Amino acid sequence: MSESSLSIGMLLFPELTQLDLTGPYEVFARAPDANVHLIWKTLDPVRSDRGMGILPTCTFDTCPALDVICIPGGPGQINLMDDDETLSFIRTKSENAKLVTSVCTGSLVLGAAGLLRGYKATTHWASLDQLTLLGAEPVNERVVRDRNRITGAGVTSGIDFALNVIADIYGAEIAQSIQLHMEYDPEPPFTSGSPRVAPEEILEQAKKQIAPFIEKRRLATEAAGRQLLKNN
Repeated sequence: MSESSLSIGMLLFPELTQLDLTGPYEVFARAPDANVHLIWKTLDPVRSDRGMGILPTCTFDTCPALDVICIPGGPGQINLMDDDETLSFIRTKSENAKLVTSVCTGSLVLGAAGLLRGYKATTHWASLDQLTLLGAEPVNERVVRDRNRITGAGVTSGIDFALNVIADIYGAEIAQSIQLHMEYDPEPPFTSGSPRVAPEEILEQAKKQIAPFIEKRRLATEAAGRQLLKNN
């Protein structure tokens, strides 16, 4: 893949989780000759799920051709699952993109667009099983690659994901240099960042806290899955 004037497009939508976007953005924006586009329907400020305002840099109509398309996740992902305008935009831009990617529950949006059928993929641990409803094969790993699809797990995995993308395009040396400049050398104070290692009581509490929302997400995913079958 050519390094010259790499065009990376990241979907920016209301109620996204900002770190799903800004973590990878920080990595991508440091890549040589990379142009990173934040894309939404209008140029109006977009509010994240925690209230941060972020400015799009282009619209669906003005978005250039993309070498990489990346779909972040967050609560607002649910509203995209039957958003024909957004799903159509993603499908169209993915046709010529060299890499079709996502972070967190952005993979469910890719799935709703019909772009993960027959692919291995990952997403946030609480929604991983929902990928099967969209024809994908869930893989419980932090970053998953299947052909030209690269998906990252929940939120903070977006940095790991983006470094993998940069390594794929530019090589490991460039990716390592970016990692060093960012001083990405995490030493979390607790061993509770994954269901595999979190204390059982913490995990059960987290599951109870998010259960109503996960059910709401599941209903949207099921509806998207039915629509995919109808369209086939």
